[in-house]
Amino acid sequence: MNELQIRPAVHDDIPAIVALLADDPLGAQRESPDDLDPYNAAFERLADDPNQHQTVAVRGDRVVGVLQLTIIPGLSRRGATRSIIEGVRVHADERGTGLGTQLVEWAVAESRRQGCRLVQLTSDVSRTDAHRFYKRLGFEASHVGFKLSI
Repeated sequence: MNELQIRPAVHDDIPAIVALLADDPLGAQRESPDDLDPYNAAFERLADDPNQHQTVAVRGDRVVGVLQLTIIPGLSRRGATRSIIEGVRVHADERGTGLGTQLVEWAVAESRRQGCRLVQLTSDVSRTDAHRFYKRLGFEASHVGFKLSI
């Protein structure tokens, strides 16, 4: 098996990233791999923001995992910087290989490197397998989340 590389995403990765985001029951309802225009625009916004890290895991020449890490400076918690991990996806062929663990461990290490004192993530209430995965990595449920679609 080819060696895994975790690196910043580049524009050419967008189709593979969107395919990963769409490859589950929730993503299939909300992602549109046939129209990449909104993803291209979003990628440009991310690329222009030094606190955004759209990251891919690549094996050989194939994107096999993705996550977004956001660094958030703040005043609360005595001026602590925190990070948020979002959009973690692993290609179906790679699930169960430890790739998801490697991606999240990379994000935690990068958060530490950037001075974060807290790492947060969100996961849809229906993703019970993901919840077990995050708990296994040491994350604990700590908040009640709310969202407002606008």
